[in-house]
Amino acid sequence: MNDRNLFPRFLLCILAFMIVPLAPAQKPNSLSLMPMPSHVTQAQGALKIDSNFTVALDGFKDDRLELARKRFLTALSRQTGIPYHGEPTTGTATLTVKASADSEHIQRVGEDESYHLEVTPSSATISAPNSLGAMHGLQTFLQLVAITSDGFAAPAVTIDDAPRFAWRGLMIDAGRHFQPLDVIKRNLDGMESVKLNVFHWHLSEDQGFRADSKVFPMLTGKGSNGDYYTQEQMKEIVDYARERGIRVVPEFDMPCHTTAWFVGYPDLASGKGPYQIQTRWGIFDPAMDPSRESTFTFIDKFIGEMTTIFPDEYFHVGGDECNGKEWDRNPQIKAFMQSHQLKDNAALQSYFSGRVQKIVASHHRIMVGWDEVLQPNTPKDVVIQSWRGPKGLAASARQGNRTILSNGYYIDLNQPAEQHYLTDPLGGDAATLSNEQKKLVMGGEAAMWSEFTTSEIIDSRIWPRTAAIAERLWSPQDLRDVESMYARMYVVSDKLQAYGLTHQSVTPRMLQRMTGNNDPEYLAVLATAVQPPEGYERESLREYDWHTPLNHLVDSVPPESERAREFSLLAKAISSGSASQEQWQTARQWLTEWRDNDTKLEPTLNNSGITAELIPLSQTVSKISAIGLRALDDLQNHRHADATATQADLQTLKAAEKPQAVLRNMIVAPIELLVQSAGK
Repeated sequence: MNDRNLFPRFLLCILAFMIVPLAPAQKPNSLSLMPMPSHVTQAQGALKIDSNFTVALDGFKDDRLELARKRFLTALSRQTGIPYHGEPTTGTATLTVKASADSEHIQRVGEDESYHLEVTPSSATISAPNSLGAMHGLQTFLQLVAITSDGFAAPAVTIDDAPRFAWRGLMIDAGRHFQPLDVIKRNLDGMESVKLNVFHWHLSEDQGFRADSKVFPMLTGKGSNGDYYTQEQMKEIVDYARERGIRVVPEFDMPCHTTAWFVGYPDLASGKGPYQIQTRWGIFDPAMDPSRESTFTFIDKFIGEMTTIFPDEYFHVGGDECNGKEWDRNPQIKAFMQSHQLKDNAALQSYFSGRVQKIVASHHRIMVGWDEVLQPNTPKDVVIQSWRGPKGLAASARQGNRTILSNGYYIDLNQPAEQHYLTDPLGGDAATLSNEQKKLVMGGEAAMWSEFTTSEIIDSRIWPRTAAIAERLWSPQDLRDVESMYARMYVVSDKLQAYGLTHQSVTPRMLQRMTGNNDPEYLAVLATAVQPPEGYERESLREYDWHTPLNHLVDSVPPESERAREFSLLAKAISSGSASQEQWQTARQWLTEWRDNDTKLEPTLNNSGITAELIPLSQTVSKISAIGLRALDDLQNHRHADATATQADLQTLKAAEKPQAVLRNMIVAPIELLVQSAGK
């Protein structure tokens, strides 16, 4: 064995912890569960998890529950390093799973998902009305398992649990950047682990049509660039999801975001064409022609085909972001609007949505659409998914339509987990709804749009923040302790690796590739101080399209820097006078590391065109860290900072707020707080 080869592998692990720090130490009696169950009672002692651990099914049994048992043992083995072989257990088992019945063959909204879990020092039992609850109980048990002074164990506990909302989803956009089957599957595994139960699959966009149609083969033949799912693969995902208690709701956006439809079938469009797959991001003019009966004949045949693949009772038709420009340029459509007394494009889209709703209903499905679908005459059976905000959600419920919240859960916007966690489907305007109207709020969905997300980095954009959203949709509304959430989220994040998710491993791997160096420790230090732009700012900082490689530092770092977040908490404690000696030392240690890092890192940055853009950023991080250290000295020595120097430092920090290399410098604000405190 070559010992020199061991060092890079060891460093890879160190880098992973530098980018995604270990969760804060948990109190002895705390539980790192997410979502947190409805009712938990802890007891004394713990159930030992060793090589003698066994699982038995008692009562209802079927292939799905047996597969769940095997997945449970595989995940447990990965968590503990103890091999379990998954053969059915006879006799007395360590963990007994008792389900009274199966869930619906085609899962339905509102099925009972409750379970009862009891763990004692000698055994454990999961009881549930059906297999859905039993599978949820298995995931909770996995989260209970932790290392102790006596090996792995699950604490003695009694849990009674059920979800707050029936619709708890994750939307993945495969239209802009195609997401291969293995990506979809491992994220379904992650969804199961945090009890999400709806996979919303966004399958068509201006940049690509991703679902194979035998009836209309040119949808993928000309509209996909060769990246699409076969019908067999889509059915495979439906089955894979059902095994994990997850429904699959397909989305085919119409009448807009439909350029890829028109490449193969230009007669659907309102314009003259010819059409090409879009390679840029944004809102485009092409739209389906609502004035032609042939448009609805096409949609009818297409939806009829897709419902043979997707058995769920809900079918998403999009309906968002129509600018109406292609309709305005078409004399035939203007004449159609006049003859049908449609006063504007919103009325025309309402007419279109009404026709499509009847088609969806004729195929025994319930239509789901984005905010724009809601009009005064929208049928009450249509479900509205709100992306524009609580007002839209509340308006839908007041009109009598069921609704789903996604606004506040756009995980592609690189917002902190805290922001997602404190967004509630029944918060804001929805809090003023009547009790009957609140019942129309079905839940929510995390939305993973893929303009800036490839299959390599998508896991890091979804996890672990989606676990916080899962808790908001499952757990009691009054559970709002943000620091507890972060502590538990990072413990659960470690466990998600057992499902093959790459959210923690992708950053060190990409840093190695960017530098051509197995030991990119100094780039890793810089990475702890930065985050990708929040919201839609990235689009204004650099030109991007479908061909732009997403392989820079902005793509490799997590959406939320845990080190920077913790440093911000330290700065607040120091500024308020409540910091412990350990907190002072940690703040000084991190600022010193950031200050001194540029001298070590900068000589290597010109070795790569990808990292050369980081030179000014590295210098800025070093410069402002030195300012932070001076402020610490002033505060620690109770020395009033010079007013002129303070103003100069604040101006430097203000300039540092501007993104560099398409990255936000996340230590600017806490250093600014230290400087302001030192100047008082």
